[in-house]
Formats: sequence, C-alpha cells, structure tokens
Amino acid sequence: MNLLVTGGAGFIGSNVIQHVIDRPEVARLVNLDCLTYAGHLANLAAVQRHPKYAFEKVDLRDKEATLAVVRKHAITHVMHLAAESHVDRSISGPGDFIHTNVVGTFHLLEACREVWLDPALAPRPPSSGFRFHHVSTDEVYGSLGPTGHFTETTPYAPNSPYSASKAASDMLVRAYHHTYGLPAVITNCSNNYGPFQFPEKLIPVVIQSVLARKAIPVYGDGMNVRDWLFVRDHAEALWLVLTRGTNGETYNIGGHNEWANLHIVQLICDLIDEMKPEVGGQSRSLITFVKDRPGHDRRYAIDATKIKHTLGWTPAHTFERGIRETVRWYLENQSWVKTVLAEKKS
Repeated sequence: MNLLVTGGAGFIGSNVIQHVIDRPEVARLVNLDCLTYAGHLANLAAVQRHPKYAFEKVDLRDKEATLAVVRKHAITHVMHLAAESHVDRSISGPGDFIHTNVVGTFHLLEACREVWLDPALAPRPPSSGFRFHHVSTDEVYGSLGPTGHFTETTPYAPNSPYSASKAASDMLVRAYHHTYGLPAVITNCSNNYGPFQFPEKLIPVVIQSVLARKAIPVYGDGMNVRDWLFVRDHAEALWLVLTRGTNGETYNIGGHNEWANLHIVQLICDLIDEMKPEVGGQSRSLITFVKDRPGHDRRYAIDATKIKHTLGWTPAHTFERGIRETVRWYLENQSWVKTVLAEKKS
C-alpha cells in the first residue's frame, strides 16, 4: 500500500498518520498538505524522520501538481481528509470552501481516475488494488430534532456553506464510483475532539479561554447538541473502512456521546479547576452567552450500527474519558499551542 493522506498536517490527518504509519500493510505514506492556518508540521514531529513517510506541500486546487503526486509515489490508496472545515469561516467567506472542498476533491478524483483506470496500464481489472476513501461529516444531513439519529440513508440537507461543500464532494465521489468504476468509500463522522486540534474549535477554545481567564463565548442558549468522537477512535474506524470496507458503500462513524455545548463547556471548566487549581478556580463564571450564529443546526447524532455490525468497530472512549485526556494534553502541550498560533499570525 502506497497511502496518500491529504490534509495530513491537520488535526484528524496528523492523528491518522501517527495511527497507521507502522502498519505492515503500509509501504509508503505520503502526506499532501498545503499548510493553511490549520495545518502544521509540528503535529507530525513524531513521524517526520520515519522511513515510510514523505511530505508534499501541494494545494489540491492545483490540478497538475495533484496528479504529479499520485504518479510520482505510485499511490494505491487515498484517505482524503483535506478540507476547509470551520463553519463560522464558511459563513463569512464561503469561496475558499467551494474551491478547496469541491474543486480540490474533483482534482484528486481526476488524478486517481487517470492513474488507476488508464487502459494503457492494463492488464488489470479497474478496481484492482486501489481504494479512494473520502472522509466527510454528519453535517451534510442537516439538523435533527430532540430524537432520532442520522443513518447512511438519511437524505442530505446541508445548512451551511461548509456542509454544502462537503455534500457536493460526497456526491462527486459517489458519481466517480458509479460512472467510472473508481473504487471508493465514504465515511461521515460526528464532531471530533482530541490532541492537535487547532484552537478555533469549541473544546480547545474553551481550554485556552479558561487558562487565559477570558470570557468563554457560548452561542445562543448553549443547548445545541453534538455527538462527540475521540479522534484516535476515529482514526481506527477510518483504517478499517479503508482496508475492509466495501466499494460504493457509506459508513457513519459516531462516538455515542451526545452532549449539549453548554454542558461540555461546564465540564471543561470543572476539569481545569481540578487539574490546575492555580489558574484561579470558579471557571464557570467565565461563561458568556453570545448571539447565535446563522443557520446553527440544533442537534446531530450518528447511528453507527452499520460499521459496528460489518467491520466490528465501536469507540473505545467515553466522552468523560476522552475529554479528560484531551484537557490534560492541552495543559501539558501549551508550547504546541503557542507554536501553531504564532504560525497562524506569520
């Protein structure tokens, strides 16, 4: 397996690379990343000298450069994680999300189609030994009421420019499988959390605000519910789908951990008060309710029955265990936080 991980310097990508690089099936692991504000090679310090590892600073919006990477490294498997992913940013500037998430995915699909399905490279069956794994989000399904769960057959109903761009890229992958026979699978996951998440998402924002004794912004009434998935559990699920999933299938990956945003913020405040009392204590007093963002989906929840029954995957972490590990990691890695925030400003 010559595995290409796109967005490998980002949050989920860097955790995936560390999780799979020592697998015996992997002969070479290529990290393609254009190093936007959310991608940092500091996330991969543990593997940068690994004999299997290679890094290509390439933007998926560059069609020829993308094709060159697939050819140069004789890529056989793709785990496509590269994406603009912050909903707030998609509201204020949707263009980057369309160009990266939709056009970038198109360029990567075209590169794989050209290299893997080129009749000049025959004889071999079109799907022999190749796999395109597109990593997507549960946000493509829209919003749930107080009950129910997203399944693999839930109709798409994206409500933000971000989720619309991911829904479009999902449809492109599906079309390339059905039209050209490109061997492809799709996964839709719930909210990830854990080490190396850039400090713009809810959990690291709250941690950093508590440490700095700054107001913690909570949208609306704080009762928007998300299903939280520890990133290392997600990495294992992605590997199973890449290696054992069925071409043409979609798999939902959820953490079985539904939490309202306000309750997560309160839990983080309490954990930091426990682990680092010298910060000042009474951290819940920093919670500040702010105007809700436009199109804020009320609730997401994943039904992960299919991946459990077909591939044997269930999350290893409860939210209480995972969030404690995450808070401890950020407390012990403030130098990493300072590094990535400084790179963002430069």
